[in-house]
Amino acid sequence: MPVTAEKPSSELYLSVAGALFLPLGPGALWWGQERTLVVSDLHLEKGSSYAQRGQFLPPYDTSATLNIVESLVDMLSPRRVISLGDSFHDRQSEERLDPSDRERIRYLTRQTDWIWVEGNHDPDPPAHLGGTGHKTLRMGSCVFRHEPTGEAGEISGHLHPVAKISGRGRTLRRKCFVTDGSRLIMPSLGTFTGGLNILDEAVEMHFREGRMVFAVSDERVHFVDRGMLIPDRSTGRMSAAWRL
Repeated sequence: MPVTAEKPSSELYLSVAGALFLPLGPGALWWGQERTLVVSDLHLEKGSSYAQRGQFLPPYDTSATLNIVESLVDMLSPRRVISLGDSFHDRQSEERLDPSDRERIRYLTRQTDWIWVEGNHDPDPPAHLGGTGHKTLRMGSCVFRHEPTGEAGEISGHLHPVAKISGRGRTLRRKCFVTDGSRLIMPSLGTFTGGLNILDEAVEMHFREGRMVFAVSDERVHFVDRGMLIPDRSTGRMSAAWRL
């Protein structure tokens, strides 16, 4: 069943350096004032990358991820889309794209002012697929880059933050947004992407003054009280799924 996005119904806005963003259930951000949709870490063709290493997964991750992006674009009609790095899983991902998925990407980049922010997995922007490439993009009080540096106004990805939540006799693990009002780290949008627990030092080091956590679940975004957060059993390590 295709994943779809519902029209935002809540008034849960996140302020980053004075700019207001609406977090969306699939793990994207909507900057209404600029009519800009922000997505991160699509990791297109991760499944085919695994297959080349002999680990065979269903080859539908690119199509499923594009379903989410298309649904968001149809719902919001953005003027601009910022894909915040690691849009492709590796430098050969474009070569492995199914022709139909290649055309879907080109249609998206024709519909909007599409910006590919360079990531560590995809440092070269895919010129023949449309859109423009940037190492870092600055707009107003905000700066968009792939890897977080701690700069004020920064919106980044890369770490694939997830919250492990304990409450009411059960434990859940959910992708999440992490912010302190001055900077924000986005969850990954890709279907096959793993995640790094937000209690890991690699995440916590960017929020020494404290931070708020907003988990995504069932097309909704929920504030998570710090007291409900628990570490992974193997603390201080990035999950194998994230590192790949």
